[in-house]
Amino acid sequence: MVSPELLDSLPAESADAQHSRRDLRWFNRLLGNDRWWGRVLPSLSEIGRGIELGAGDGVLANRFGLDGLDLQCAPINWNPQSEWHQSDVTAFKHWSAYPLVAANLFLHHLSHDQLSQLGQQWNDTAQVIIASEPWRARGFRTGFSALCWLINAHEVSRHDGRVSVEAGFRGDELPQLLQLDPTVWEWKITHSLLGMYRMIARRRTKP
Repeated sequence: MVSPELLDSLPAESADAQHSRRDLRWFNRLLGNDRWWGRVLPSLSEIGRGIELGAGDGVLANRFGLDGLDLQCAPINWNPQSEWHQSDVTAFKHWSAYPLVAANLFLHHLSHDQLSQLGQQWNDTAQVIIASEPWRARGFRTGFSALCWLINAHEVSRHDGRVSVEAGFRGDELPQLLQLDPTVWEWKITHSLLGMYRMIARRRTKP
């Protein structure tokens, strides 16, 4: 169930947004996302140019030399050697330049129709699609509340976290919603004990 998140409506420079982005950095660290991306992305460097969807504060993209795509303008610490695209993801026109697509806590924001639209694009252009998203598991809702208490999370983060879990994925839902063609793609779905849903989809090699 996709519902609006408060952070998306806040000016990037507002105190509430800055506090919530600080919380997101803590969530990524404590939920193991930073370590997971650190294992996965370096092994895919031969794929070619990559882009992070919903790049936000640019921390992940800067760390691995990815270009960024976000509704907001580039953060002040953005790497000048990488490209920043300020655009709605569904209006982006340059997918053919990016064989590697990465999404960290982003795809759950999108409707089924938007996911299908993106998947149709990537069926034609991408070589690898990587996503780390909320796992829609009942136990993670309780765990997330405890995590918010631990880091003294802002009320925006508490609201958006609950909404994110409700909009998360299970099983093969994400590749199915993207309508990835199983004759073209092979994918692996994993779930972490801390509540993360992760997909690595690779284009099949031609015989």
